Amino acid sequence: MFFPEAYKTLTQDQVAARIRTIKEKLGKELIILGHHYMSDAVIQFADYRGDSLELSRKAAQAGEAHYIVFCGVHFMAETAAILSRPGQIVTIPDRRAGCLLADMAEIEEVRRAWDDLYALWGDDLTPITYVNSAAELKAFCGEHGGVICTSSNAAKICRWALQRSNHALFFPDANLGTNTALAMGIPRDQIKVWNPSRPLGGNPDIAQARFVAWRGFCNVHVHFTLEHIAAVRARYEGIKVVVHPECSPEVVAQSDANGSTSFIVQYVRQAPAGARIAIGTESNLVYRLAKESPDKLVVPLVESYCISMERINPYNLLRTLDSLLEGHPMELIEVSPENARWARVALERMLQES
Repeated sequence: MFFPEAYKTLTQDQVAARIRTIKEKLGKELIILGHHYMSDAVIQFADYRGDSLELSRKAAQAGEAHYIVFCGVHFMAETAAILSRPGQIVTIPDRRAGCLLADMAEIEEVRRAWDDLYALWGDDLTPITYVNSAAELKAFCGEHGGVICTSSNAAKICRWALQRSNHALFFPDANLGTNTALAMGIPRDQIKVWNPSRPLGGNPDIAQARFVAWRGFCNVHVHFTLEHIAAVRARYEGIKVVVHPECSPEVVAQSDANGSTSFIVQYVRQAPAGARIAIGTESNLVYRLAKESPDKLVVPLVESYCISMERINPYNLLRTLDSLLEGHPMELIEVSPENARWARVALERMLQES
């Protein structure tokens, strides 16, 4: 986002003071949502912090707020817009805060994959999209009897899908999909990864699949390797390794525990004093947990940051809040009525099952 000279000359303390002043002026008209991966410089201003599921719920419950400012990436703000009430305005401090994973599945690619798989299994197929996806993919799931999941509820949602049909198409994260399917007890030879650039997803034996996972990945979580686990265990005797299920199945298998961002937060908070924990997720969160738990050793498995999240900073947050006060909101997040209608169907199925 472009900053006028007036913003460039402000100190961080001046920016923080102005943000707090605007929050006080707007009162209950404003709600700021902050994802756990935000930097401390931004998260301090959030009225609510959480993972995608928690913030989706807060967006749905933000009845009094006229303005919802989402400090996260674009697909998260879209989710808030989908769940918002008529008249509510959803903004993001920088629209360029996208998601590489979400960009790995495009609607036309998904439609082609669906057509191929539907030719095999007909209605005996349920689509599931990870919340890290564009609104039109959420809408596709809503329209085709499918659902949305987060890393917190992936297992519960996938069980729901496989109770209503014998096959599932999960996109866009292959690791989360595969790890979830394995944890559910689905045999490895019934889990196939779909490569959208190849005929039949690159799997000539796709007909044997029960669970099809799209070939997408999170650049933060695929960074972690078995070598990183070995190194941290060699350095810290008795350390527990806890990772996010967007990590590779090999890394998840070698960890001591795995779970969503909220799971990781609770794992650290509930660990006894003196615990040693290495965490495989976004480093802003890991270092925040370390500061909040000085009686424990909390370290990153290895440093890994979400560059897209870093686009949100106090300066463009202030710019956004100023635009609300001026009556000319910037960086509006809008979803077409048709996409919003069907995406809401899929989101409501998720919230009902969670």
